Amino acid sequence: MKRLTFIVCSSVMLAISACNDTPNTNSPAKNDSTVTTGTDSGTTAGNTPVTAPDTAAVRIAMETYATPGNMHKMLATQDGKWNAEITTWWAPDGPPQKTIGVSVNKMVLGGRYQQSSFTGKFDNMPFEGKGTLAYDNTKKVFVSTWIDNMGTGVMILEGPWDAATKTISLSGSMTDPSTGKDCKVREIMTFTDDQHQKMEMFAAPGGQKEYKTMEILFSRK
Repeated sequence: MKRLTFIVCSSVMLAISACNDTPNTNSPAKNDSTVTTGTDSGTTAGNTPVTAPDTAAVRIAMETYATPGNMHKMLATQDGKWNAEITTWWAPDGPPQKTIGVSVNKMVLGGRYQQSSFTGKFDNMPFEGKGTLAYDNTKKVFVSTWIDNMGTGVMILEGPWDAATKTISLSGSMTDPSTGKDCKVREIMTFTDDQHQKMEMFAAPGGQKEYKTMEILFSRK
């Protein structure tokens, strides 16, 4: 296990070093007939010195990135089993369709992510979905992923937390099966109180003007 951890950490540090390495675009042009047979240690093929990463700074950055904070603690308060009252609209002026379901939230990987498992019915068919909600310490935004048995794609959204309204405003895209193209999606999660949540989804399927496609009212069981 220690060997695996060392390999993973070394790989991350090498990746960070590569991200910080700025290519030299002012190198003189080489004659086409020139063949490079090798390079000295600590230099690139263009004889540009390679700067070794500051391992101490990288380690501190990694620890900060990986340490759960207040946003993760807030998510943990939403762990547990929730009843869900779902309203969907297939068209802007269409009649609402209502159904129910159950969502189970659980913090995983040392309190770094919240995993949600949803079961219920959608359009009179069995429905199952799984989501993750993360707070990225570096980007300072929430990141949400969602998969379910009604598709084969992944919806990825991200957005900030608003403490005044207790909302996470997420935006991103998902595949629109009717067009085969990405469809812009917005989602607003409102943490009403410790016993209630609300999720609102807005989309523009089929190239329509954006409208509210779904609302879920959660109440803790």
